[in-house]
Amino acid sequence: MKSILPLLALAAVAGPAPAQPPAPALTAPLAQAIVDGCRTHASAKSQSHAIAVVDPGGHLVAALRMDGNRAGMMDFALEKAKAVAAWGFATAQMEEAAKGTPGFARAPGVVMVGGGVPVFSADGRTLIGAAGASGEAPADDMACVEAGIKAAGLASARRR
Repeated sequence: MKSILPLLALAAVAGPAPAQPPAPALTAPLAQAIVDGCRTHASAKSQSHAIAVVDPGGHLVAALRMDGNRAGMMDFALEKAKAVAAWGFATAQMEEAAKGTPGFARAPGVVMVGGGVPVFSADGRTLIGAAGASGEAPADDMACVEAGIKAAGLASARRR
């Protein structure tokens, strides 16, 4: 028991360990900022998208179906976002991945149409969610989501 006392005394003098900064997270305000940025981008181009933002588990955090889109577009935007959350990379890259990986095209949650994009923390180091858009050409859906992510002060690509 005597050998423990010096360690306890040292711990008391040293004080508590410094607090770690909280891990980056996709909050509801950040998800809404992505939706708002995408909507602004789309409106400037006279486009209409359904937009879905999900957390890393694929759970919906924020969404908007702009005027002129049918309900199916919202379902597709959500599926794009969920696919990215599940696999960790953009849906535009999934078609290429399927060419090099037999069976990948039939794997659960794969969407091989552009418009689903990962959402990384502002420093680009932590995947915090995903966003998907549907309703226009896949390249336009992707550009819309990327504009929303940028407007929220987040990154759409991993940085080292």
